[in-house]
Amino acid sequence: MRYVVGYSANARGHDAVNLAVSLARGRGASLDLVLVVPEVQQFGAAHAPKAGFENLLNEQARQWLDEALALVPADVPAQAHIRSGDSDAHALIEAAEELGADVLVIGATSSGLFKRFTIGSVASALLHASTVPVALAPHGYYRQEALTRISCGLGTRAGAEKLLDFAIGMAANRAVPLRVVSLLALDGGDSTAATAAREYAEKTVAAAAPVSPSGVQLAAKTEVVVAQGRSIEEAVDGLDWEDGEVLVIGSSRLAQGRSIFLGSTASRILRALPVPMLVVPSGYELKHQNHPTSNDTSGEAPQ
Repeated sequence: MRYVVGYSANARGHDAVNLAVSLARGRGASLDLVLVVPEVQQFGAAHAPKAGFENLLNEQARQWLDEALALVPADVPAQAHIRSGDSDAHALIEAAEELGADVLVIGATSSGLFKRFTIGSVASALLHASTVPVALAPHGYYRQEALTRISCGLGTRAGAEKLLDFAIGMAANRAVPLRVVSLLALDGGDSTAATAAREYAEKTVAAAAPVSPSGVQLAAKTEVVVAQGRSIEEAVDGLDWEDGEVLVIGSSRLAQGRSIFLGSTASRILRALPVPMLVVPSGYELKHQNHPTSNDTSGEAPQ
């Protein structure tokens, strides 16, 4: 497995590396750190750089990438790549497709609410066009240990089952708990809506979760949580979040086939979310999924 990291020589790049290490340690994946530099050819004649500028640019990029590699622990394989292009997002998507990446990891900017998430221009472009899942690290993300829990934001629109399949496989592959979260924005308590949301989530989980050879349905190891507030942000803020957790969400219904489009609800979730978010393209299926073997009596898939 390979994870591409969109690296920049700043705090945002460090956050992305830390999250990539955390993701990789749970799956034995290798990292490809990609730094995008501007194409010299894009400068017009009136603004042409001095001779040797391209060599100096690449030399600086290599130095920054050496510093990035130093952030990766010895037990996580990693290599560095310099890419050029007039669009960082386009160059990263091309690199992810060329390298056969399972995930593209980036960091958030540092001016968001409570310094969690602010979506900059590169992240915005990736979250509207990537063909592989995009993992977004919140500002100041420091963990490099393996994930401890997967949460999945479950809606009622078409495609929810595919997203749940992805989350179930991701949790089983890592042998960590799965929490299925339904978020409700309600002005005042509405037990009927909350009950209906829970019943729908439990029914969807039971239908999606596989059964191990020992006869244990993996849905039994999945927690279903319904969170409500006066807004989506308040519902997210009212949940408990582990430091080693990631929230998996799907793309908006506006997404083109097998690509990402970050919808309005996901954008609102980001305003309050204190943990990384993994956005999965529409119709995307987990590439490397382990399945329980006949010797497994725990009901969990091996790493």
